[in-house]
Amino acid sequence: MNALNRTELFKNFAIGFIPIFVFIVADSIWGTETGLIVAIAVGLAYLFYYLIRYKRLEKFILFDTALIVLLGGVSILLHDEIFFKLKPALIELILVIILGIHAFSSKPILLMMSKRFMGDIDLGSDQVKLMRQMSQVMFILFLLHTALIVYSAYFWSKEVWAFISGGLFYIIFGLVFVGQWVYMKYIKPAPGRKSASRKEEWFDIVDERGNVINKAPRSQVHGNPNLIHQTVHLHVFNSKNQLFLQKRVANKDLYPGRWDTAVGGHVDSGETVDAALKRESMEELGIELHQAKPLFRYIMRNQWESEMIHAFEIIHDGPFNLDPKEIETGRFWSGFELQKMMGQGIFTPNFEQEFTMLKKMGRF
Repeated sequence: MNALNRTELFKNFAIGFIPIFVFIVADSIWGTETGLIVAIAVGLAYLFYYLIRYKRLEKFILFDTALIVLLGGVSILLHDEIFFKLKPALIELILVIILGIHAFSSKPILLMMSKRFMGDIDLGSDQVKLMRQMSQVMFILFLLHTALIVYSAYFWSKEVWAFISGGLFYIIFGLVFVGQWVYMKYIKPAPGRKSASRKEEWFDIVDERGNVINKAPRSQVHGNPNLIHQTVHLHVFNSKNQLFLQKRVANKDLYPGRWDTAVGGHVDSGETVDAALKRESMEELGIELHQAKPLFRYIMRNQWESEMIHAFEIIHDGPFNLDPKEIETGRFWSGFELQKMMGQGIFTPNFEQEFTMLKKMGRF
């Protein structure tokens, strides 16, 4: 991951918390009433901006604004000093809960929150993994900080409490990102160098016509959209023209629990597309592939990577020997079922794109 994309990832990670951060800062500077007005104004401004630009209401913006109104309203109604002291802990506890859900469950809530700032861009697996690692670190630190606020509210002086609940919060937040930057720049093995724990994958870099022009390690191509690398996809139909899909395991960094193409994987450096397709078919479905029909080839681009995808199809009624490390389950779907479920977060975006291409080819 290059320095530019690390910066973009950190920005997208932090920007999802902006409404609550605005409230915290405004509350500490101007008091609860003025801070509440400023924070609500910011939330409404972005709500209308999003509505005008994308022609729909964004539920996370509504949630942020409603949360600010609730916290601010309760703070105004209750003038008790202990509630005033505990309010930063209550606000931070919400951040801790969001971080915990993202860090330790299969629901990538921070990615969903960040979508409103990234548009339709899909993060690569390395970026998603880094975001999860960051959320795990921040969850532990801010959970401890929340507990420290509560303790200082009851047992320490008002001056100490003010520093812990205010300045220390921003110090911790800054140290997390500085620490991540130092790790990525000076500690993590450089691209092309083997780490002590595993051998890094290398991929061939191709031009837009598919000619191999170079090669690079996985850590370099994931994070640099200028480097086009190759992947293979296999669509498996049965004799009833139903399409087999795999359900990704819950611990996947990218789109956990979603249904995806039956077979998908990278083409290793020096490996032919045909060899990669056979290897991935055996690894993921346990089938020995003899011949597959080419469907289409296209380049999938986003802010983080560029892939030349080679798509094929076969007719196979099963059974399959699914890889439990990668696949939770699998089944055949009819074209009617697939069409009915499109756009509901059940399938990966890449599969939904290819389903549209399959329909245009008359496969459904």
